[in-house]
Amino acid sequence: MTTIAPPEVRPANPNFSSGPCAKRPGYSLKALEDAVLGRSHRSKPGKARLAEAIDKTRAVLGVPDDYRIGIVPASDTGAYEMAMWTMLGARGLDILGWESFGKGWITDAAKQLKLDDMRIMEADYGALPDLSQVAFTRDVAFTWNGTTSGVRVPHGDWIADDREGLTLCDATSAAFAMDLPWNKLDVTTYSWQKVLGGEGGHGMLILSPRAVERLEGYTPSWPLPKIFRLTKSGALIEGIFKGETINTPSMLALEDYIDALDWAAGLGGLDGLLGRVAANNKVLDDWVAASDWVANLCEDPANQSTTSVCLKIADADVLAMDAEHQAALAKRIAALLDGEGVAYDIGAYRDAPAGLRIWAGATVEASDLAALTAWLDWAFETAKMEAQNA
Repeated sequence: MTTIAPPEVRPANPNFSSGPCAKRPGYSLKALEDAVLGRSHRSKPGKARLAEAIDKTRAVLGVPDDYRIGIVPASDTGAYEMAMWTMLGARGLDILGWESFGKGWITDAAKQLKLDDMRIMEADYGALPDLSQVAFTRDVAFTWNGTTSGVRVPHGDWIADDREGLTLCDATSAAFAMDLPWNKLDVTTYSWQKVLGGEGGHGMLILSPRAVERLEGYTPSWPLPKIFRLTKSGALIEGIFKGETINTPSMLALEDYIDALDWAAGLGGLDGLLGRVAANNKVLDDWVAASDWVANLCEDPANQSTTSVCLKIADADVLAMDAEHQAALAKRIAALLDGEGVAYDIGAYRDAPAGLRIWAGATVEASDLAALTAWLDWAFETAKMEAQNA
C-alpha cells in the first residue's frame, strides 16, 4: 500500500488535551520548590500561601473587590455542585445544556435535587439554546464554554442587568481565556487544570454580593454534606474565602497554580492571556477555512469555543460512509497522531459526535498548532487511504 510522507516539522509540545491541559511554556518542576510541604495547610505559612493564590486570582481575572473567591474541593465539579446544592430552590430555575457537562447539571437539578419549578433549555452538540427565552426573574444555570461541544455563549449581553434571580456560571474552560463580565455573574466556578494548565482536584468558587445574600437568607430543604456547607448559623463562613479551606488541599498543586498565575501576570494579566488565545485561534481558523476535509462542529463563528476547538470531518467521501465507519476514521486520525508523538488526547469527547477536539488555550504555543495542522492533514489522508483499501 502506498504511504504518505509525514511532515518534517513537529510540534515542540504534543499536549493538546482539553484537561488536564498543557503546562505553561518553559514549565519546570523547579517552580514548586517553595511549596509548603510537610506542614499543616492551617499553619501560618500554609494559610498565607492559600490567601496569596486567592489574591493573585483576583488580580489576573479582574474580579471585583466585593466578590468572594474560595478554593474548594473536587475541581470545577465540586464547586458547581456546591453552588447548586446551597443556592437553588429559592426560586424557579432556567437551566441550559448543550454539551455533556451542562446536561449533567440538568440531570442533577432534575433527578437529585428534584426541583419542581425548572425549565430545561437544551440544544444539540454544535448549537446553543435560544438565549432570548431565558427569564431572569428566575435563577439561571449554564456553562459559559461547552468544552465537549466547542460552543460558547458569545458574550454576556443576553444576561439582564436588572435580574431578580442568580446566574450560576460554569466557567471552567473559559476563565483566563475569555473576558467574563463579572457584573453579569453571581456564581462562577472553574478548575485549576484548564486554561492555566494546573493540577486537578481543586475548584474555585467566586461569589457576587447577591450570591452571598442568597446563602445567608436561604436554607435548602435537603440536607447538605459538610463538604458543601458555606454558612454557619445563617452567616457566610468567611474563612473559606481567605484560604481556610473546607478540607485539606494539595499544597503542591497549590504551588503549581501560583506558578501559573505568576506566569499569567508576567504576560500582562488577562489581556496577555487573551492575546495568546486569539493567536492560537487564528492558526486553527485559517487552517479550517482552507481545508476541504474538516469543519467546526459549531457552525456559527460567534459561538465557536476559543479553547476547546471541536471539529467534524466534512470530506464528501467520508460523509458517504455509515456513522460507524466515520467514527472509526476519526479515532484512527487521533491514534495516528498519538502514535507519532505529535498530538495526544485530541479525540472527541465520548458523548460528543465523532471528530476531533484540540485545546487552544493560553498555555499552547501558536507555532505548535501551526505544525499540528500539517500533521492533521497527513493523518486524515493516511486514515482515509487505509479505510478505502480495507
